[in-house]
Order: sequence, then C-alpha cells, then structure tokens
Amino acid sequence: MFSMVEAALFASTLSLDAMAAGFAYGANKTKIPIHSATIINLICSGILALSLFFGILLRPFLPQRLTVGLAFTLLFSIGIVKLLDGVMKSIIRKYSIDKKISGSLFNINFVLQLYANPQDADIDASKSISPTEAAILAVALSLDGMAVGFGAALANVNAIAVIAWSLLSNFAFLLLGCYLGSKVAQKSTVNVSWLSGVVLIVLAIWSVM
Repeated sequence: MFSMVEAALFASTLSLDAMAAGFAYGANKTKIPIHSATIINLICSGILALSLFFGILLRPFLPQRLTVGLAFTLLFSIGIVKLLDGVMKSIIRKYSIDKKISGSLFNINFVLQLYANPQDADIDASKSISPTEAAILAVALSLDGMAVGFGAALANVNAIAVIAWSLLSNFAFLLLGCYLGSKVAQKSTVNVSWLSGVVLIVLAIWSVM
C-alpha cells in the first residue's frame, strides 16, 4: 500500500503539467482528439519508463549513500525549479526565437517554447491538435519526467506502479484540463506547477527518511 501511494504521488505530480496544458487548450477552444491525447499519454509514460529503468539498471553499481544522495538532490532540485516555474517559463519566453519557427521533435528551441507555452503546439492554427503536434507537445511535457523518473528509480520507487499510474493519470488529467478550460469564457492559463514542486520536495525528503 505504501509503495502504491508513493507511485501514485510521483505519477500524478508529473501529470499536473498535462492538466495545465489541457486547460490552456480548452480555454482557447482548441480540441485534443482522443487519438492525440493517447499519443501524448504513451510518449510521456514511455519516456518516464525509460528514465525509470535506466535508474534501476544503474542503481546496483552505485554505493547506497550515493544513490540516496542523488535521489534526494534530483527530486529536491526539480521541486525547487517547479516552485519557480513561472520565472523559468518567463525566461524561456523572453529568449525564445520567433513563434513561427517550424515545429520539430529535434528542434530544442521549439520544444522549450512549448514547455513555456504549451498552447503553441497548434502549429497550423487548426484549433485541433494533430498526431504530429501531439508528439512534439508530449516531448515538451516530458522534460521534467526524464529527471524525476531517474531520481524516483534511485529512491527505489515501484517502477511498474509508477508507469501504470502514469498511463491513467496523464490521460485523465489532460482531458480534465481540457474540460475545465472549455468552461472558461476567455483565454486563460492555470499554474499548478507550484503544487508539483511542493510534492516533489516532500518526496525528496521522504526518500532519505
């Protein structure tokens, strides 16, 4: 039961960014079809799974104290970054190049731009997120998941449970965000990154107890 609660907290924390993105789309009257939402979910959960299993493979070769220290440092640092999410995203917006840039999975500037402004994933202004746009958005939403997944693995979290919860929570939070956003009369944004930052800091402290 303890490991399942811990896994649910990790997965749900990472899914908050998907909810915020969904809220922005819903508020802007941009649809995320089920197949696009599925692509976002699978890519985000897949990247999280890769980082988890990489951490699991590396963990036996590291001294226990180093493993605990790395897990705490990663989770705590990302928690602080998430608390300062508004500042980080404003910096990215300020130094990002023109929004008309061609979207690509391999264009790091565009991926960072989507991290700061996820609603910009609708490249063709069709008011609907295509599978290609969904894939690019998923990579942007997974930036935190790569580091958190690795840190969680070092903290000896139940990786299978985290992945299972991720598959459920990412999909549910994204669609919930879209629904809530669609109820807002004007374009708006919601910032829940501070909450994920608090949870990650708590989990970091939990990992060394």
